Amino acid sequence: MSESQESADGVTAPGIGDEFPELTVETSQGEVSLPDDYEGSWLVLFSHPGDFTPVCTSEFVAFEQRREEFEELNAELLGLSVDRVHSHIKWTEWIGDNLDVDIDFPIIADDQGTVAQELGMIHPGAGTATVRSVFLVDPSGTVRLVLTYPMEIGRNIDEILRSLRALQRSDEEDGVAVPADWPENEKFGDRVLLSPPGTVDEAAERTAEAEAAADMEAYDWWFVTQSE
Repeated sequence: MSESQESADGVTAPGIGDEFPELTVETSQGEVSLPDDYEGSWLVLFSHPGDFTPVCTSEFVAFEQRREEFEELNAELLGLSVDRVHSHIKWTEWIGDNLDVDIDFPIIADDQGTVAQELGMIHPGAGTATVRSVFLVDPSGTVRLVLTYPMEIGRNIDEILRSLRALQRSDEEDGVAVPADWPENEKFGDRVLLSPPGTVDEAAERTAEAEAAADMEAYDWWFVTQSE
């Protein structure tokens, strides 16, 4: 089921379960076709209000410092800012010269704000400034998660990595979900949750299965955890 949302200007932004829209974008590393150029990989697309701004700079450094962790999860990073390519190039040069971090992922140049409008990233009442959006797009081009932060708050990279790992864990075994703070839940640790049964017979089967399985623990017929 799609969870598309209409922005303040009437644009319907892609939501969870939607196919990511087909876009051809100019980046600091050349032209990119979305989502086709990332087919077979997870795409982590994140937007920024603008180049040469303190919070955005801190986020670019944070993403780059964790880039190898994303790549280990078969995920590629792609930034977006409502600025031109030459601005992106000068900004990343400044980051390298002053913060000793080389930004190796591409940045979409969207000085007209057309891509940001298409994706519902424009901050209400702030002209062409984009909010801090994050889209996690799976290898088939489907939007699996959308996060939106206000302009004043930098993102938590740990949470984005955690969400990516959680989605991949859920995909590995259909019907599995993860609890709050997974994989370091205070009560359940790294155990996952099984989807509740849909019938009385299935509920009885689930309870019996959990009682017999060493890797399951049933708190009730509808609340069963399972270890890796």
